[in-house]
Amino acid sequence: MNTLPFPLAEEPDDATKERGRKLFASGAEFLKGVVAMDGLPPADRTEVCFAGRSNVGKSTLINALTNRKGLARASNTPGRTQEINYFTLTDSHYLVDLPGYGYAEAPLPVVQQWQALLKAYLQGRATLRRAFVLIDARHGAKQVDDEIMSLLDVAAVPFQVVLTKADKVKGKDRETSLKRTREALAKHPAAFPEMILTSSEKADGIPTLRATIATL
Repeated sequence: MNTLPFPLAEEPDDATKERGRKLFASGAEFLKGVVAMDGLPPADRTEVCFAGRSNVGKSTLINALTNRKGLARASNTPGRTQEINYFTLTDSHYLVDLPGYGYAEAPLPVVQQWQALLKAYLQGRATLRRAFVLIDARHGAKQVDDEIMSLLDVAAVPFQVVLTKADKVKGKDRETSLKRTREALAKHPAAFPEMILTSSEKADGIPTLRATIATL
């Protein structure tokens, strides 16, 4: 039995996995990019959002989940894209792609504007069921990840860590990364008690994440 805090989620049973597969097989479509709160679509369905620092593999993960290679597009310049991108998943779900944080290439006024929009979105979206915070499995949680987790705590939005690029790290390095991430999560009351380990390239963990979203 796994007694570690924040264990890796186990693979779902066949029925739950099939529920996730069917949801995502029904087709995802880009709806709109939003730059202000008054541009948000109606809050009429279950909503999940994806947050992660620049280059963590967020767009690649969304494409793997939806089996649509070009659905979510990464910005050529990390930190430049400052829109909240909405995707529909049938008429039952919104998938929401938040811009990568870190802001290495963004001017300060743009950063401040984005931070204000992010706070307003997280605190004011009643249909937001869970945020998925993406963390690179090669490195584990960093200070910038801790900041977004604290924002989710304040907004009282439950969040779950999804570790990306799992195929690129093994053995002792992976255990070090997991330990660092668990230590970071222990400080955050909004953290969901399981992590999901994924590789978009190998499709590892993708059925688990689909099933998690389908059962929210």
